[in-house]
Amino acid sequence: MTPWLSFLSPFLSSTLVLTLALLPHSFTPSPPSPLIAPQDTDRRIPALQRDKDGNLWVGSWQGLAHVDPNTGRVLARISLTNFIIEALAEDKVGRVWVGTYEGLQRVDPQSNEVTAQNFLLPSNRVLSLLTDDRGYLWVGTDRGLVLISPDEGLLMKTLEELPGTSANALTLDSEGQLWVGTLGGLVQVDTAGALPLNEIDDLPGESVQDLTWGPDENLWVGTPSGLLVIDPNTGEVLRSVTPFRERHVTTIRFDQAQNLWVGTDNGLFKVNFYNGAIVAEVPGLPSSRVFDISPDTGNKVWVGTSEGLAWVSLTTGEAMTHEIF
Repeated sequence: MTPWLSFLSPFLSSTLVLTLALLPHSFTPSPPSPLIAPQDTDRRIPALQRDKDGNLWVGSWQGLAHVDPNTGRVLARISLTNFIIEALAEDKVGRVWVGTYEGLQRVDPQSNEVTAQNFLLPSNRVLSLLTDDRGYLWVGTDRGLVLISPDEGLLMKTLEELPGTSANALTLDSEGQLWVGTLGGLVQVDTAGALPLNEIDDLPGESVQDLTWGPDENLWVGTPSGLLVIDPNTGEVLRSVTPFRERHVTTIRFDQAQNLWVGTDNGLFKVNFYNGAIVAEVPGLPSSRVFDISPDTGNKVWVGTSEGLAWVSLTTGEAMTHEIF
């Protein structure tokens, strides 16, 4: 029988109801990545999300903020029941979904209030979020993947049979299918049926930290030991980008000019997409440990680091610290 779960909200008198269809277990999952105990003074910013109006949402271990990226003005700071944020996503109607260490919360950008929250996912540790082409929300946790209908509040399916279990990173291909980066490699998931289609394992570095699509229509994958370019049709590793071999790559993004921005645990780099050469290393960051990047946001590249928020000037290439929290 399908169990019933609840979305609970401190701001609503009514309760949103969800249903969960569990898939059978058929393998022993890999262990999730270790949980880091948060500190009250931790200034890390793991999640940046540009919204439909071009503004920036900033998720940190100090809370959630809404920023005008053109001026840097803080539009709002949102009170959450849990400040340890790991992931952000915007749904089709502009609501912001926040993944924390204690589950999932939904924020109304008009009122800046939490309108729903859930603590009954397969795991409360949310690592990644993505809205697909149909408007459904995919939630990556350290114990599998969850599909949610954000309008009805219907929790539709869980997919715990992921090689590597932990859904660290999510992206959509040109056909609207989901790709999941896990501790064990890559998995392509059919968004309609929430079933695995293809797997790519035995990657150098194994664990996928981040992934994105390049202008070459290949998957660019960041791992603890480098940056890989993978043919999604064959699963072949086309190349390991030479300057990042043995570097811990944490986040990767392309901007509109097809520049590649690569964040690592020791610096942020602007990279020539065609030959993989480092064009510049960004100076002036509050920390060299980079967690997320939001290019083409207010004519800047915004950067979340272990010591706070910064933005990179496209004129000088230097970073400026933004004291948001």
